[in-house]
Amino acid sequence: MSSREHVFSDAAAAAAEAAHGQPMVKAEQVWKSFGKLDVLRGVDFVVQPRETFVLLGPSGGGKSTLLRCINHLEKIDAGRLYVAGELMGYREKGNALHEMKARDVARQRSSIGMVFQRFNLFPHKTAIENVMEAPVMVQHRPKKEAEAEAEELLKRVGLGEKLDVYPAQLSGGQQQRVAIARALAMKPKLMLFDEPTSALDPELVGEVLDVMKQLAVDGMTMVVVTHEMGFAKEVADGVALMDGGVIVEQGPPREVLEHPKEERTKVFLSKVLV
Repeated sequence: MSSREHVFSDAAAAAAEAAHGQPMVKAEQVWKSFGKLDVLRGVDFVVQPRETFVLLGPSGGGKSTLLRCINHLEKIDAGRLYVAGELMGYREKGNALHEMKARDVARQRSSIGMVFQRFNLFPHKTAIENVMEAPVMVQHRPKKEAEAEAEELLKRVGLGEKLDVYPAQLSGGQQQRVAIARALAMKPKLMLFDEPTSALDPELVGEVLDVMKQLAVDGMTMVVVTHEMGFAKEVADGVALMDGGVIVEQGPPREVLEHPKEERTKVFLSKVLV
């Protein structure tokens, strides 16, 4: 096994171990409102370790909010969200939920990588400095160790020649690959992707999707919000169509994408599949 493969196989093994026979993600009747607007209305789904679960649907359907609830960037109003068997953001006493202290939430969140539409790289730091920042500053890992792993991760995402390059000198696709490497540097048990290719020029989309496909092959558990139907067909173990804050239909990609049962799914797919 090459050192590059070793970096990701370790992450996948850690992810599987973290679940201890539990689903990696389990949502039970999750509700989330902003004011009077119910953005999530009783969402249920399960993602097993090493699976890739893709959320599809029109803009405003609740996909990104659901993703942010998984790592408690948004607080849920009702229901339960578990990651590797652990209730996210809350402790349960009797039938009541009590929000965790910020440091405990930060501990939970540190094991969940998230890649956003925008890259959010530190503009004054090079690619390798961006990737090694959190392991050194948050996990207090030795600088030499973090630097060596950051170099391997950047090589793994095809940026071995860009270690000392600043974000402004990188294309959008390259910056997003640095962002993926940065998330992986924390050795997460779960990766969340919120439309990671939507801000990219069309010719740059493939290079990011290729990295994500390899992550799936290597066994990283992923929940992905995307409009890339080809990725969903090729890589996903499960897909769900979200609209109006509910999961309209979910199941294996072949069933949902090729033989949808719900009329709303059929209408959506008729507009996005060519």
